[in-house]
Amino acid sequence: MELLIEDSVLVKDYMNGDERALEKLIDRHNQRLSSFIYSKVQDREITEDIFQDTFIKVIRTLKKGNYNEEGKFLPWVMRISHNLIIDYFRKNKRMPRFEGNNDFNIFSIISDDQLNAERRIIKDQIDQDLNLLIKELPKDQMEVLEMRLYKDMSFKEISENTGVSINTALGRMRYALINLRKIVEKNNIILTN
Repeated sequence: MELLIEDSVLVKDYMNGDERALEKLIDRHNQRLSSFIYSKVQDREITEDIFQDTFIKVIRTLKKGNYNEEGKFLPWVMRISHNLIIDYFRKNKRMPRFEGNNDFNIFSIISDDQLNAERRIIKDQIDQDLNLLIKELPKDQMEVLEMRLYKDMSFKEISENTGVSINTALGRMRYALINLRKIVEKNNIILTN
């Protein structure tokens, strides 16, 4: 019979460099967290993305040493995923809000991006600039970033395709984003549309 190691011990082990400790935590809470996320978004792919993004934030916080163990690992992780769910709905404007006033403008609700050639040109330029920046990353980070962003692959699929653990794929993605941010800041690049 295998002894159940407490979450707090696994967290401490991970913070001390034991990568397998995080995998155990993910395996332990996978079903509960995935069910929670799915109950809110009702979409398997979005559930998987939010689950992965949750653990990217968990890893980032643990690596920085900003986590205070109070025996509440799962509630903390659930709170992170809850915030990401809210961000998802805000970002995708799945629940449009209308302000009740006399200055109603139909164009604030509907838009046709096909009509705005300037926006399309700006977006194309940003995409070209971003591609050049991505090429400056180390090969392993560039590979994970391209699989995630351009091929829309899950971290599980990336893990299987690259032959590394999910945790390593998550780490490479994290470092790719950190390095991209550094390149952008160092060169005063503005990526916006």
